[in-house]
Amino acid sequence: MARIPTVLTSDELMDKAFSRASKIDKKGTNALDHKKKTALAKVTASGDIIATTLNGYVDRFPRIEKENDFFPELVDLTIGLDQYKQSLGAMNWAANRIEKLKNECLRNIRRTKDPEYIESQRNGFYGRLASIVRQISKDLEFLQEAKNKFRVLPHIEPNVATVVIAGFPNVGKSKLVSALSTAEPEIAPYPFTTKGIIIGHIQDGWRKYQVIDTPGLLDRSLDERNAIEKQAILALKYLTHVLVFILDPSESCGYSMEKQLALLESVERGFSGVPMIVAESKSDIFIANNGRFRFSAQTGANMDELRGNIISKLRNIRFEEAE
Repeated sequence: MARIPTVLTSDELMDKAFSRASKIDKKGTNALDHKKKTALAKVTASGDIIATTLNGYVDRFPRIEKENDFFPELVDLTIGLDQYKQSLGAMNWAANRIEKLKNECLRNIRRTKDPEYIESQRNGFYGRLASIVRQISKDLEFLQEAKNKFRVLPHIEPNVATVVIAGFPNVGKSKLVSALSTAEPEIAPYPFTTKGIIIGHIQDGWRKYQVIDTPGLLDRSLDERNAIEKQAILALKYLTHVLVFILDPSESCGYSMEKQLALLESVERGFSGVPMIVAESKSDIFIANNGRFRFSAQTGANMDELRGNIISKLRNIRFEEAE
């Protein structure tokens, strides 16, 4: 994501423009020429500073156009997609309006030989300029808040095949992410969890895959979620190409197998159509005779088989050229 600039308040934006304009003084062949050239330069500078700044916001904030995808859903939940687009639209409207008023004012000043008319045109432009900036005051404040929220969103690559790890806390999800990843997993903020999202990468020759543990999201039944949490899980669904659900048959995680299997059923309903692998962890301390695949991230037992199963499913993921 490109670096998003700090968004100035309406007062800061006007101070920047008018302060710069107040320092301008152009030489002329006579008093009228001096007044005209100075007024033209002041109008141009003040208008350009604000219009250029607003256009810069439009250009450098992320464009979010594609529907039904992870990032737009995440932005909608954390920032508010409609208001976000509306505020960027307000920047574009204001910049275009200022450019039009500036050109009209410049034409009027160039055509006159009346010093008082020159002054009135400049002052009138300043007033209209300030009025437009005040109209978008709340949009400027909203975009600065949005910038702060963008900074803490997890950096997830939408066009990289992704495996998401699910299950109750303490069943061994984080250890599995670390064992599968070729590098130390990073912990990134996520707005719907008490802990950071854990992101690692699996290297498969020249291919790279993402592996993600989302503590706080997929560790209790969807029926227990509030509306925002359910939307967050829906957003995550767009990102998930393979889901690995971890069971702890030793129950040392603090949850009975009955509860774990109920959660599994809930996740299966919520992620219908997503390829899923169900595996039992902690085979170094307990083995259940139920025929499920089992492994130990602690000792490495069956980790190669689990990794191979995950990779074989991820290799089948194809992305459209348009993405």
